[in-house]
Amino acid sequence: MKCNVCFRHCDIKEGGLGFCGARTCQNGEVIPSNYGKITGFMLDPIEKKPLARFYPGSYILSVGSYGCNLRCPFCQNYDISWSVQAMQLSEKCEEISPEELAFTALSVKDKGNIGVAFTYNEPLIGYEFVRDTAKLVHENGMKNVLVSNGTAELSVLEEILPYIDAMNIDLKGFTDRYYNDVLGGSRKMVMDFIERAVKDCHVELTTLVIPGENDSEEEIREMTGWIASLRDASGSFIGTEIPLHISRFFPRFKMTDRDATPVKKVYRLAEVARERLKYVYTGNC
Repeated sequence: MKCNVCFRHCDIKEGGLGFCGARTCQNGEVIPSNYGKITGFMLDPIEKKPLARFYPGSYILSVGSYGCNLRCPFCQNYDISWSVQAMQLSEKCEEISPEELAFTALSVKDKGNIGVAFTYNEPLIGYEFVRDTAKLVHENGMKNVLVSNGTAELSVLEEILPYIDAMNIDLKGFTDRYYNDVLGGSRKMVMDFIERAVKDCHVELTTLVIPGENDSEEEIREMTGWIASLRDASGSFIGTEIPLHISRFFPRFKMTDRDATPVKKVYRLAEVARERLKYVYTGNC
């Protein structure tokens, strides 16, 4: 059967796995094998998502599973996202139902928790669990946050969008070469995802700046020019109000062939981004 979550459209054999390692075919239907299977569980400051302009100073219950549909060589969560081990986590994970997760989020409201953040691995490859849980979280009067690479079909976004209050979406670069050759992704799919999401949701974007890959002032100007052109559901320009987080790279995992991004470079690119955007933040500096 064909999986229709992202641009890969994997043909998955009965009992097999898609590229992401978290979608399988069962009884002729593609389903998430990681439904309710948790590898990470933490009450985090909202600023760690990162979200700078959504309930600042609050906390959010962050939850992750396993698997991812990209192959970023610098991934900081590679052990749950794209290693062989990640695809063998299914039987080792803690399992939790949407009802249990929504109740847990409510039970720590007195600690400053405002809801649930779906994060750590790529949550959209198991969007069904996000959808089912987020509905219940909303019923409890709490918020839902999605931290995603944005690599999903718009049909997936439409299914979860009514229940998501804020997103941080990785806009990892602004060239097809970088997305295709380094990340194994689709820039167009991410751009389409962002363009639709901003119409009905609070969205913040993150770009990890990697030396020699996506660190030119020209690329940042092109990227922020596109961000500034985005419109809300009424057609009004809102792009200049979308927060952008420019983050510093450190060598890790399979990308240890270069030094960390110079702090001065991050600050300079932030200055460039502020030529078009009102809210630009630096990270890891």
